[in-house]
Amino acid sequence: MSAAHLLRHSRKLRSLRNVVDCERSGLARYFSTGSGSFAVKENGVEKRIGGTRFSQYKQSGKNLETCKVSVGGVNGSSTFRGTLTNRISSGVTGLNGPLSCGRVASARSFSSSADLPPHQDIGMPSLSPTMTEGNIAKWVKKEGDKVSPGEVLCEVETDKATVEMECMEEGYLAKIVQGDGAKEIKVGEIICVTVEEEGDIEKFKDYKPSSSDAPVAPSESKAKSEPEEPKAEEKVPAKAPEPKAPKTEEASRSGDRIFSSPLARKLAEDNNVPLSSVKGTGPDGRILKADIEDYLASAAKGGKSETFAASGLDYTDIPNAQIRKVTANRLLASKQTIPHYYLTVDTRVDNLIKLRGELNPQQEASGGKKISINDLVIKAAALALRKVPQCNSSWMNDFIRQYNNVNINVAVQTEHGLFVPVVRDADKKGLGTIGEEVKQLAQRARDNSLKPQDCEGGTFTVSNLGGPFGIKQFCAIINPPQSAILAIGSAEKRMIPGSADGQYEFGSYMSVTMSCDHRVIDGAIGAEFLKAFKGYIENPTTMLL
Repeated sequence: MSAAHLLRHSRKLRSLRNVVDCERSGLARYFSTGSGSFAVKENGVEKRIGGTRFSQYKQSGKNLETCKVSVGGVNGSSTFRGTLTNRISSGVTGLNGPLSCGRVASARSFSSSADLPPHQDIGMPSLSPTMTEGNIAKWVKKEGDKVSPGEVLCEVETDKATVEMECMEEGYLAKIVQGDGAKEIKVGEIICVTVEEEGDIEKFKDYKPSSSDAPVAPSESKAKSEPEEPKAEEKVPAKAPEPKAPKTEEASRSGDRIFSSPLARKLAEDNNVPLSSVKGTGPDGRILKADIEDYLASAAKGGKSETFAASGLDYTDIPNAQIRKVTANRLLASKQTIPHYYLTVDTRVDNLIKLRGELNPQQEASGGKKISINDLVIKAAALALRKVPQCNSSWMNDFIRQYNNVNINVAVQTEHGLFVPVVRDADKKGLGTIGEEVKQLAQRARDNSLKPQDCEGGTFTVSNLGGPFGIKQFCAIINPPQSAILAIGSAEKRMIPGSADGQYEFGSYMSVTMSCDHRVIDGAIGAEFLKAFKGYIENPTTMLL
């Protein structure tokens, strides 16, 4: 019996024409031993539709069935997708308006094959706002293991960090579709299958998800939701034979000679491109300047370059982790779209070093960890942002968003890539608290155990290559959507004039370079921030007030 036949014999379902203000799709869940009714909302009031007319299709069993209602629009067609006692799956037309059941959480999916018991296909989750694909770092649970809500199924490598994926329902892990180390799995793509009964695990030994289970683009899913109408066969007119392209490769060579323009030869020589690897598009296959430029462009995009193969270089291709690819794309977009300019100032840090030497013994006596120069720099930057809030902002095209929170991202380099965990409300925290948080976040970054929320919500970034690596001065790339980043160099001893004529003394100076987004921070505003920052560094006791 078809679903259309059921609808024609249900007065309550025919009244569905009066339902208005509904969204694109809803999910109706019913039990095979229940009445078969499902809920919709009308003017904010929940109503139940369906009823005793479904009771004749009861069957023994405890499994929940799922029915998806997908509606195109007013006076449009609609389709029931799913299974009704494993026998009904057909299109239904005639609903006079779209249904609205709101946003519904993912429901249990069921096998369309009679050979497989009810099961749940678990897809790659979206674990951060910018995540489109992820990698499986490792599976914590194995096939056949029992899983309970809250237990960790696997570790997923996102665009920001490695995150533990927890199970939402009780059952058994029947099949792992994407194993350890699986790369570039799209959000929504099936990674594993769970079942409710332990005896059903064996039935999924050779299970492979069908292509229909793959994530579908919205336009495609909308097209699939409409019933297909039989179309008359159209006779496709025979295409005229296409003219064959001339064999430029053969024409471009006469014996061992390769024809090319002078500009093309000069460009090829300058870029070490062998003319034999380039196809000419000029008359009789002559190589032109544009052909060399196209060859260089394809090589820059990652195309296979025959130049390297010919040179006989010994090399190893290292696959990029997800975090490195995301970092590369963000930094490239930053340099291409943000108008950077740079301001550098030298700050004397003798008083800063002296204060640190006085505070650390007290920290150790109280059981705390030592305060680093970087902790003092983070505190000084946070207080300077409170004084000059224009630097604590983001460019939003139509407006500039100025943040009331001062959240400092701290750049941490690890073997897995570059991470920027955030210290929230750094302007309101003490030096001991900042130092403790930075050490914990840095350790989690090295262990590759940061969560997405550990890196999100920053308003300003500090990058220090001076203390760990001895870099004197450098210019950092702005971390979008922020408008500035502070690059900290190493401290060095300098001879400076003393208080009296003819006298000299030594002082320790640290170079600090601020990269600014000129759309948000004018030069004078950036200079004002560095002035405030320098004041806190050279008179560090003011940070304790």
